[in-house]
Amino acid sequence: MIRILFSLVVFLHGLIHLLGFVKEWNLAEVKQLTGNTLIPLSGGLSKIAGILWLAAGLLFIASAATYLLRKEWWWMLAGIAIPLSQILIIIYWKDAKFGTIATVIVLIACILSYGTWSFDRMTSDELDSFLPEKIERRVVTAEMIDEQPAVVQKWLKRSNIIGKDIMQSAYLKQRGEMRLKPDSDWMKFEAEQYITTNPPGFMWVADVKSTFMHFSGRDKYEDGRGHMLIKLFSLIPVVDAKGKEIDQGVLLRYLGEIVLVPSASLSDYISWEEIDSTTAKATMSYGGITASGTFKFDENGDFVSFEADRYLYSEEGSTLKRWVISANEYGEFGGIRIPVNLSVTWKLDEDFTWYKVEIVDIEYNRGENR
Repeated sequence: MIRILFSLVVFLHGLIHLLGFVKEWNLAEVKQLTGNTLIPLSGGLSKIAGILWLAAGLLFIASAATYLLRKEWWWMLAGIAIPLSQILIIIYWKDAKFGTIATVIVLIACILSYGTWSFDRMTSDELDSFLPEKIERRVVTAEMIDEQPAVVQKWLKRSNIIGKDIMQSAYLKQRGEMRLKPDSDWMKFEAEQYITTNPPGFMWVADVKSTFMHFSGRDKYEDGRGHMLIKLFSLIPVVDAKGKEIDQGVLLRYLGEIVLVPSASLSDYISWEEIDSTTAKATMSYGGITASGTFKFDENGDFVSFEADRYLYSEEGSTLKRWVISANEYGEFGGIRIPVNLSVTWKLDEDFTWYKVEIVDIEYNRGENR
């Protein structure tokens, strides 16, 4: 509904501009326009002004149509029309001054749309270099699993990966809610995540919405390094974090999320140590960074939780805190059994669960095309 209403406003704004063309070219009488201008326009100048009114009007009409059709580049047409329109409005101020209101509304929408377009282009360019060029098919064998501790074997068999292709990449669609502080409101999000296992890495791209604000987020782990980027309205950076603490954090996130790509647990950069019949310690070493975490499973072999000491990022400085991923529900995609409902909690003075996610869909080994 908002899209339709905004398109109508822009369309009508464009139609009103056409009156200036009709007036200056004497195509019909336009009583609403007196012809009074801040600078004298006569003869050829008035005809030129009429052409400019026509151009601005057609650009606004075209931008309204492309916005309604959900073309992400609609703002480019409006971006040309806006300065042209406002110059004409100033020249014809007595008759056209109220057109500034509509122009400002369109300008704000253009800025916001540019932010989304720019952020999407950035993540698209990053994905082009991140995703593997091709997938070479290899199959998980029982012998591969037999090399792991018994508790890990039980989980992998429960995951149904024997006889399936080794997961070299995964594409996930997610939805959920998150909050930044224990006392802040939950914000809904939709996200896409891309995971690679050789080499290990991920890109998580999210659209986060609250009542009055919108954030675009991108969390990346590539070449052993991490980068967390969050922008208000896709334009204003509110988090732009890099460094050794972030590198350690994204490595642990990757390690904890191997439950979504179970065959990644067989990679040579991960080693396992059985603690008891339902618990195993995993250590991951990659890119000069080593970190460990504890996986807990139930008696059936289903993943229950992952715990590790991870750096909690803040502008004042990062500190190691206990960090827990918990599984709440299971499902199957392509015959692979994985947790489809997860929550993430910081163990502070009081537990702070800040992230809840549902796996809507997952596709393994998509190959060259996203």
